[in-house]
Amino acid sequence: MRDYRELIVYQIAYDLVLQVYAIMPFLPEYEQKNIADQMRRSATSLAINIAEGTGANSNKVFFNHLTYAYSSAKELGVLIDLCKDLKYINEETHQKLKDKNETFKAKMYKYLVTLEENLITKQWHAFFSQKNQSAAQRIKQGILPK
Repeated sequence: MRDYRELIVYQIAYDLVLQVYAIMPFLPEYEQKNIADQMRRSATSLAINIAEGTGANSNKVFFNHLTYAYSSAKELGVLIDLCKDLKYINEETHQKLKDKNETFKAKMYKYLVTLEENLITKQWHAFFSQKNQSAAQRIKQGILPK
C-alpha cells in the first residue's frame, strides 16, 4: 500500500486545503452555506481522494480517485475566481490560491499521465503473455481493452 503523505500531490493538496480554510472568515455570512461550503468540499476533496485512493487494491481504482481529485481542483479554480470577482478576497490572496491550485493541477496531470501509461503497459503485457487464450477470452476477463 502507498503512503499518501509521501506523495507530492497530496502535500500540495493539503496545503491548499489549509489556505482555503484560512479565507473562510472573510466570506460574508450569507455565503457560508453556498460558496464557502462548496469551496471547503472541493478543497478537502483533493486531499481526501488522494488518501482514499492509496488504500485501493488496484491501480485502476487509485487512478480513478486521483481523477476525482483533479476534477475537484478544476471546480475549486472556478470558486477561487468567483471569490475574487465578488470582491470577497483581494488580488494577492486570489493569486496565491490560484497559483497553488494550478501547481496542484499540473503535478496531478503529470502523475495521472504516468499512471495511465503504466496501466496500459501492464494491460498489454498481460495480453501478450497469455498465448493460449483467444482475444475474445481475454476481453471477457478484462485483460484486453475493448
